[in-house]
Amino acid sequence: MATLCLKGSALQSPRPNCGDNYTRNAKWRSPQAAVIPNFHLPMRSLEVKNRTSAEDIKSLRLITAIKTPYLPDGRFDLEAYDDLVNMQIVNGAEGVIVGGTTGEGQLMSWDEHIMLIGHTVNCFGGSIKVIGNTGSNSTREAIHASEQGFAVGMHAALHINPYYGKTSLEGMVSHFESVLSMGPTIIYNVPSRTGQDIPPLVIHTVSQSANLAGVKECVGNDRVEQYTKSKIVVWSGNDDQCHDARWSHGATGVISVASNLVPGLMQELMFRGKNPSLNAKLMPLIEWLFHEPNPIGLNTALAQLGVVRPVFRLPYVPLPLAKRVEFVNLVEEIGRENFVGEQDVKVLEDDDFILVSRY
Repeated sequence: MATLCLKGSALQSPRPNCGDNYTRNAKWRSPQAAVIPNFHLPMRSLEVKNRTSAEDIKSLRLITAIKTPYLPDGRFDLEAYDDLVNMQIVNGAEGVIVGGTTGEGQLMSWDEHIMLIGHTVNCFGGSIKVIGNTGSNSTREAIHASEQGFAVGMHAALHINPYYGKTSLEGMVSHFESVLSMGPTIIYNVPSRTGQDIPPLVIHTVSQSANLAGVKECVGNDRVEQYTKSKIVVWSGNDDQCHDARWSHGATGVISVASNLVPGLMQELMFRGKNPSLNAKLMPLIEWLFHEPNPIGLNTALAQLGVVRPVFRLPYVPLPLAKRVEFVNLVEEIGRENFVGEQDVKVLEDDDFILVSRY
């Protein structure tokens, strides 16, 4: 019987001969690929393009976590989206988070996610910094999404710590060090959503990377001040605390939800010094926005203002009628001229909303 002889295979160790004398206990040698150092190199480009350094991101005072609007079938409404971003630019926002929690990145496929980042860069990248939420609880996914996001031109990435399937502090450091190699990065700490705080020890450890732009911090202003005293850039992640974070605790600014609605007033709050009266004026609106988990309130409000279609991707549903009536009253108290859009604010009936489960 003829003997099959495998010669030169990259997956098998060389055999001394292919005859009947070959023994199975011959010494095995590992494939060459397994011992090549740095086999998985980051897929990145060092060309400048319209990219920025972490230093350019550190100076941003108002970054809006931009809403993603939908067509009746659940696809992106890019015309409405473009109008929302343009209103941010006109009113002085310096950056947008694309596909964050507010923008419902958690309800997007990665194809949708990267497409929206690329669209934002192509249309607005010369006027506003585009920060793509490419974070994930899977390090592999976070690296891959960041590679794609930077390839389509985003200026920085937003990264959260691994949620649900939580890791150790050492694992958290390894996760962030892996994604920081991709480009300028903001680390996002929101324990109420992830179930795990990112302690200062982790941030101080990874702050040695030149790509760390700073931290979006939701724990509170004591933590904000702890970082700013250590020369680490911080943005408040809480609209109700951002005034004091900015002017009393050293925060650079805010990554805001409320600025989707009142960008001009939020710009004034972050740019023009202490203003406790304006802060107090905005507090009822901010409390209303977060009565239910974000972005339910924001989605409802923008629909009532007529700047997006009243379309919700499930599991989000609009606020109940009583809260919609309350929003109309808030708009009248603060002044319709301070809100985005030009239509009169409406209550909207339950039947006006479209809830989409498959898209």
